[in-house]
Amino acid sequence: MADTSALAVFKALGDESRLAILRILLTEDSYVELLASRLGLTSATVSFHLKKLESAGLVTCSRTQFYRIYSANREVFGATLASLVGTVPQPDDDTRYREEVLAAFFENGKLSKMPSQRKKREIVLRHLLRFLDPGREYGEKELDALLEEISVPDYCFVRREMIAFGMLARRKNPDGGADLYRVTDGDAGKGT
Repeated sequence: MADTSALAVFKALGDESRLAILRILLTEDSYVELLASRLGLTSATVSFHLKKLESAGLVTCSRTQFYRIYSANREVFGATLASLVGTVPQPDDDTRYREEVLAAFFENGKLSKMPSQRKKREIVLRHLLRFLDPGREYGEKELDALLEEISVPDYCFVRREMIAFGMLARRKNPDGGADLYRVTDGDAGKGT
């Protein structure tokens, strides 16, 4: 039974003798004795390599009277390298990782400590961002009070980090009071 998985294909291609056999089979069908003669190998060696190539789905075999005729599997060779390697994981495939990070840094729904690694800190901050309404501006005291409710560490540090990551925008209050804050458009609805 042929295994056309990427790993089986790449393992089969990882030998110079098998590559030489494939070069011939890509131009013409052949049999063990003729391949052995053309490559200067024993029939047993060629048979061994053909079995590897066949099990990887790179060659097929058919019987004609006394000979087993080998052919390159044109379907596999017509495939792109990208299709053999597979698809790129979707951006949301890191859900499990995010959940592990949040479980490590939140206790009873509150942030217990701020991660030192940048990627983990970003995950934590995006999670906290979901408590903010993206459609409104917050005064500094109001925002600090909200952040203090959901985070045990220094809520001012949390606010500054959200600004540093570009999650919050800060502007001077036109009335002369404390600064005003809002969720940036690019981060609206991105909280985990």
